[in-house]
Amino acid sequence: MADSKTLRVSILDDYQDVVRTLDCFGKLKGHQVTIWNDAVSDVDVLADRLADADVLVLLRERTKVDEALVSRLPDLKLITQNGHVPHIDLAACTRHGIVVSSALMPRPSYSTVEFTWGLILAAMRNIPFESVALRAGSWQSTIGLGLRGRTLGIYGFGKLGSMVARIGGAFGMELLIWGREGSLERAQAEGYPVAKSRQDFFEQSDVLSLHLRLNAETTGLIGPSDLALMKPTALLVNTSRAELIEPGALVAALREGRPGRAAVDVYEHEPLTDPNEPLLKLPNALCTPHLGYVERDNYEFGYGNAFEQIVAFALGTPINVHNQDVLNREGSK
Repeated sequence: MADSKTLRVSILDDYQDVVRTLDCFGKLKGHQVTIWNDAVSDVDVLADRLADADVLVLLRERTKVDEALVSRLPDLKLITQNGHVPHIDLAACTRHGIVVSSALMPRPSYSTVEFTWGLILAAMRNIPFESVALRAGSWQSTIGLGLRGRTLGIYGFGKLGSMVARIGGAFGMELLIWGREGSLERAQAEGYPVAKSRQDFFEQSDVLSLHLRLNAETTGLIGPSDLALMKPTALLVNTSRAELIEPGALVAALREGRPGRAAVDVYEHEPLTDPNEPLLKLPNALCTPHLGYVERDNYEFGYGNAFEQIVAFALGTPINVHNQDVLNREGSK
């Protein structure tokens, strides 16, 4: 196990070059820190960059860590981050004596809820388009739709979905909830109306916002037949996961005009840097680069937990360990 000596820490995927500006970065004082700002998936490149690293810091699921990578990192002792770890091969890490620490802290993503409403308002009132048009010399070239009195459909009434719903009520919207049995029960307990059927839910929603976890049951949950039920004036909002919708279904639906528009913050392959991606070419799609969780307080929280785990590891008392068996390995790193 590591002692309190200086650790060589590599931080991946700091796209905005913001980590050094965070207050929590001070927790790494005394350690040798290298920060990478670009997005790299090539194992050869990653193995070369991380060859001397003792510690690897990840943010969410931006980088996949598997046998192909960790087998080429003989000095790696700790992988640290905040949140769930579906992108990390825990068995491979255990085989190679690498501790995986990740705090599963019960903190709702308030920033994602706020951003969801930013997308709704921007899309319904054509704000991005009108801002660009004004700079080009045009004045009031479109007419938007207000929210009051319109129906807000929430698909998935969990922590985030319920917060989005409450804000919708403050705007004077009519609420309609759909989801699995647990979602419907929670919605009814809070006094929100539940759709009579899945078909009614898609047909009646003027704004339909997705708030579902991605798993085997929800992958491809929404297909062409669902989208075809939506109004030509309706807006579909996705700040959850792109894979909730069948591949290609949303692009085809937007081209057909049902729903009339979409606001999307998530994609099947991220980071999305291809300007020829079909969704980006559609005038009725407002697209943003997965910004829902990208907010300073959220970063302080997530990186703060990751850095605290480094401090604990350096003292010989690792915390939030997901592969406990590695601590019992003889001759662990």
